[in-house]
Amino acid sequence: MCLNHDNIQQNPSHFEGSPQELALATNVQENFMDYIKDLKFFDPHIHMTSRTTDDYQALADAGVVAIIEPAFWLGQPRTGLATFKDYYSSLIGWERFRSSQFGIKHYCTIGLNSREANNEALAEQVMEILPLYLYKEGVVGVGEIGFDDQTAAEEKYYRLQLELAKEAGLPVQIHTPHRDKKKGTERSMAIALEHGIDPGMVIIDHNNEETVKSVLDQGFWAAFTIYPFTKMGNERMVEIVKQYGSKQIMINSAADWGISDPLAVPKTAALMKIKGISSEDIHMVTYKNAIDAFAQSGQIKVEDFENPQEIDQSQTFNGNTILRGGQQPRIDKNAIVIR
Repeated sequence: MCLNHDNIQQNPSHFEGSPQELALATNVQENFMDYIKDLKFFDPHIHMTSRTTDDYQALADAGVVAIIEPAFWLGQPRTGLATFKDYYSSLIGWERFRSSQFGIKHYCTIGLNSREANNEALAEQVMEILPLYLYKEGVVGVGEIGFDDQTAAEEKYYRLQLELAKEAGLPVQIHTPHRDKKKGTERSMAIALEHGIDPGMVIIDHNNEETVKSVLDQGFWAAFTIYPFTKMGNERMVEIVKQYGSKQIMINSAADWGISDPLAVPKTAALMKIKGISSEDIHMVTYKNAIDAFAQSGQIKVEDFENPQEIDQSQTFNGNTILRGGQQPRIDKNAIVIR
């Protein structure tokens, strides 16, 4: 079974329903591809640096045609400027190439994440190099930035990066904190407005039921992360779309090095379909809204991923390929024998 019944019992916020609904959810988990045939998806927040080539293949099989990878914290603090340079370079280089080898268009947002903004000596150095990356091809925003512990240092570098976004004419992708989320979300929006940022250029991420109304009422984009046990379950997401509709709302997986699901967007689309959400609303929250928000960067052209190109996995990037040691592309991903 793909659905962990123990987890459901321990996390009622992710599943509350009758035995019949539990059976339905289990069926959707096991056969969700049956409900999304011929649909295309855009995941506007997924950390593929932390994922495997199998994840890329699964995304492609599920209809994900384009993604945005925000710069983020890698799980432990970076200790020098060179590590930021290498990381940003990988987002606009190797990772974009790796994604293309599975027919997925890769974009990114570049920024100093809130957690590492608290190392002010290093943050000052990072701020100096950010403009070198913000104007690169495929960079569709400044992000993910904002608050974590809501410190003075986080606010300082959040404000500085808002000014960089204004100067570059780029959308802003805001990380809202895990703790005191409502306070952090309101503070993030107020500061953006104070800096004269058009709310239509700002994607407020990691929303929940407590923040969504204020975000939408003030004209910001409301992004929701479908991430097991810590952010939003997709049943809760269905209820939000039922209540608020699809305008200015998008969903993402934020899949990273933690316990996360890179297929959260197509799985949520399947659940929405089962739960009676209209095809138009599904299309808006899993595809079109993300494109409309980030296309304001001038970097996104839908023909780049709606008209897929033939994939040649023998291509190289700086002499490197995704094929290791003479490998041949695996044609049948379901084959038991791996050659």
